[in-house]
Amino acid sequence: MNVLKPHLQTTLRTLLEAGASQREIERVTGVDRKTIRSYQRKFAEGAANSPGVATDPAAGIPPPRTPIAAAAAQTASGCEPHRAFIEEQLRLRRNATAIYQDLVDQHGFTGAYNGVKRFVAKVRQREPEQFDRLSFLPGEEMQVDYGEGALTRVPGTDRWRKPRLFVATLRYSRRSFRRVVWRSSQEIWAQLHEQAWRYFGGSCRYVVLDNLKEGVLKPDLYEPELNPVYAATLAHYGVVADPARVRDPNRKGSVENAIGHTQATALKGRRFKTIEEQNEFLEHWEGKWAASRIHGSARRQVQAMYEEERPHLQPLPLLGMQYFTEAQRTVCDDGCVRVDHSSYAARPATIGSRVLVRVFERRIEIRELQTQALLRTHARAERPGTVVLPDSERVFNPSRETRRILGQARAIGVDAQRLCELLFAVEGRVGQRKLWGIVGLAERYPRRLVDAACARAMADGVHSYRHVKALTEKLVAEALAAIDEAPASPVNAPQQAELDLTQAHPLIRDADEYGELFSRCASQHSTTTLTNPEDSPA
Repeated sequence: MNVLKPHLQTTLRTLLEAGASQREIERVTGVDRKTIRSYQRKFAEGAANSPGVATDPAAGIPPPRTPIAAAAAQTASGCEPHRAFIEEQLRLRRNATAIYQDLVDQHGFTGAYNGVKRFVAKVRQREPEQFDRLSFLPGEEMQVDYGEGALTRVPGTDRWRKPRLFVATLRYSRRSFRRVVWRSSQEIWAQLHEQAWRYFGGSCRYVVLDNLKEGVLKPDLYEPELNPVYAATLAHYGVVADPARVRDPNRKGSVENAIGHTQATALKGRRFKTIEEQNEFLEHWEGKWAASRIHGSARRQVQAMYEEERPHLQPLPLLGMQYFTEAQRTVCDDGCVRVDHSSYAARPATIGSRVLVRVFERRIEIRELQTQALLRTHARAERPGTVVLPDSERVFNPSRETRRILGQARAIGVDAQRLCELLFAVEGRVGQRKLWGIVGLAERYPRRLVDAACARAMADGVHSYRHVKALTEKLVAEALAAIDEAPASPVNAPQQAELDLTQAHPLIRDADEYGELFSRCASQHSTTTLTNPEDSPA
């Protein structure tokens, strides 16, 4: 028993004699109720052994209570008559303070608030959190997610870092595919799905994933916006994406548990020198240990369930996914879009409209921006500057840009204007880039040389910007060489004879006039100095 100070013992004795409850004494004094009960027994024993009080044990023991009376004394509460009212208020989600205030105002309750609070805590029923256990058909669902792998040495350095751990789990059999990668992207995320389906020997009907940016651009419960590359990959394999709710990991609990199982059992405390070594270890661990285990909830071996599920997986396509990069382009006034310094026909897209361009390794796809409907497909040009446009789709009516180019060519010279008009008549608007190149030469070289180069190009029958540029540079080089050779040629530039110096010339004044001028200036300066008031005597 804790020994209290004398003043606290006196306080306890006074409160106990006044009939205060142990809870009230604890609240007032801060003494624990166990200590209060100990001192209460001590005070009772002292009172029983004091003079003038009977000390007969039989006389000091009260008669035993009946079990019913004892139970009634323990469970009796002043709130019991108001149980129906309190239960009704609890169904309305009201707290103990509001219920106590209504009991006092409406029912004349005289008890304490603490009694109401204890009674409410006893009456209130807390429903346990419920989870629905879902069951799936074989080959129906696959869950995917990222985690952290084991420490691995970064290539080319002495640092260690944890790569990203990709886990794909078949929901029916719980068979998993595990792979670690250094970084993630749209294409890597889709490639990991492909590797998982090849590992399982088929694809599932739909896949449950988190709302990470590699898969979902804009989360939405009813119409999520998927990443274009990821959506195309799923469509190629006939799989439907089912993104989980935001902050709802229970929807993909199987893969969450698989990640935790991998990190705690397979990778805990391990280090790998290369990421390939870690992938080999994960594949070995999955085949030997994870697949042969007895699943806790299913009570069956994972490998046995996988053998049942494998025939129900969808067959894989013959060709793998062809990945692409996506960008938006504006249709130019020549009816083409520019991709990697080449031009591709975009009809039926209108001039000035925005289209979606998908650039594959060997081809170009032009799609409508809103519906993503396929408009045109072209083989990807290997050489920059290539124009992929049929002659029947070339536009020959001049635009405002065409007139502006021809106006600048007219300012250069007649031959430059003729060449630009000839190029436009042959190639149409798609040849305006060549026209811009020709008129741009006038900003770096003399216009007469550019015009002469255009005349020589038409004489040679080669109507191209590159030929005009080469001729212009050649003419400029010849002109510079002629300037350098000019002083050495006596015919073109005769040397100037040296002139003799002379002292007498109508334009040269006589020396006496200069002497008289100097004398006059000197006398004026001396007169000004003498008349200066600062130099005069005081």
